[in-house]
Amino acid sequence: MRSNNQGAAIVMRQYGGTDVLRLESVALSPLLPDEIRIRSLASAVNHSDLEIRAGNWPILKPDPFPYTPGLEVVGDVVEIGANVSDIRVGDRVITMMQGLGGVNPKRPGGYAQFVAAPASAVATFGGDVDPYKIAALGLASVTAFGALQKIGDLNKRRIAVTGAAGGVGSAGVAIARAQGAQVIGVIARADQSEYVRSLGASATISAQEVGTGALGSETIDGVLDTVAGKSFGAYVSALRPGGVLSLVGAVGGSDVSFDAYSLTQVTLTGYASDALDGTALRSAVDRLSEWVRGGVIEIPARTEFPLKEAAAAHAKLEQHLVTGRILLIPQ
Repeated sequence: MRSNNQGAAIVMRQYGGTDVLRLESVALSPLLPDEIRIRSLASAVNHSDLEIRAGNWPILKPDPFPYTPGLEVVGDVVEIGANVSDIRVGDRVITMMQGLGGVNPKRPGGYAQFVAAPASAVATFGGDVDPYKIAALGLASVTAFGALQKIGDLNKRRIAVTGAAGGVGSAGVAIARAQGAQVIGVIARADQSEYVRSLGASATISAQEVGTGALGSETIDGVLDTVAGKSFGAYVSALRPGGVLSLVGAVGGSDVSFDAYSLTQVTLTGYASDALDGTALRSAVDRLSEWVRGGVIEIPARTEFPLKEAAAAHAKLEQHLVTGRILLIPQ
């Protein structure tokens, strides 16, 4: 709990393995006039956090440490700056990206009991919406939402989602289904099929089968691709004329190949949450909250860890032992 302007946070003082993530007591900086302070209910762990921790994605500051990771947080507003008028103490909010942690941090990240953020980078949502459901949707869902918008109208369209049991993939399955799509979930292991179907996929297919051409030619209207890698060309070939592939990640590798003549008939595009601003965040959260209230969207699975066990949470995600998302819960 907060005491004498102190709070607990996970702090890194060097790059390395999971053991560099340590719980410390930190001083809370005074709020700037346009900022709010959030008491965290949950902060999700993202693959980007692993890359930053390991030093694969260096923090873009001459003196990066001490550093608190975390690209997102859900919680309650406990303090507002002098110039903040559209958010009140007690509001339930979510914020993500926009200088929160990440490789270009303007302020400490979300792995903390208390998080400061500009009011312009925050989205409110009603107290009638379960905050842990919003946290489980979180950045992964906002990313999937933005990427699916690039594909266009999804109603009655046949959409493939790669990495369908992962964070962005599972959110993509649920969001595409909520918008009326027929969804094919591409999975890494057979034991993921039941989970992906529970999110709304009408069928699943293994990534290995995709590589052998099992999706066929000109059979789908859109692809939400979180993987890229060696199967990229097979997804391009599977698109019908006018179809769109929207890329959000490349965990399978960023070097891809495909038939260049495909570009005469299909569109290859992408979405990156680095460009997220407060307006886009609020638009996405409003829609997600509406779907949660109406029971329209299936919520991705979540695994919860106490904040102090951030190292164990990173290890779990690093070992690909997670379905859905991991949340860190302050105590």
